Amino acid sequence: MSVFQPNLILKDVTRIDRALLRANGLRGLILDVDNTLTLHDSQMLRGDVRAWIESMRAADIQMIIVSNNYYDRVKPFADSLSLDFVSMGMKPLTIGFTKAQKQMQLPVQEIAVVGDQIYTDIVGGNLKGMFTILVQPMLLENGWTFKIRRNLETIHIRTYYRKRSPAREEKPEPHSIRR
Repeated sequence: MSVFQPNLILKDVTRIDRALLRANGLRGLILDVDNTLTLHDSQMLRGDVRAWIESMRAADIQMIIVSNNYYDRVKPFADSLSLDFVSMGMKPLTIGFTKAQKQMQLPVQEIAVVGDQIYTDIVGGNLKGMFTILVQPMLLENGWTFKIRRNLETIHIRTYYRKRSPAREEKPEPHSIRR
């Protein structure tokens, strides 16, 4: 499998449930923040995402945040959810994922990386040997670097669906750039 290919693509984090995790032998989740759990640079959490986190906690699924953002951005968000975190995770390098794995004390095969970007979350998780779940970004960013990355990601997303039966999985909206 290519490092650019996620194991799974879902519309959002709330589509991850106990059955999916059990079927893949997963007991831990490494979660991205911006555009995965909340909007970029927001400290607010949607009610369905908060309920999902509580359902994962009730199912004894370990969770930790790994973000490329600064400590001052990540800490208050993680604290509001009572989650451990790694800031400045340096994704797609595996440094942040390794720190998270050590804190979780789980083998890599039992951890899924969940994020909205192929070139950070998915590549880093795959390099570390973890199960990777790409979620649709909550909101597309306006910066030119994000637009380039999102356009390039469509290549990998199309490949993912070409290799799988669309009838078995839900198909989120493609990463299209608003012009």
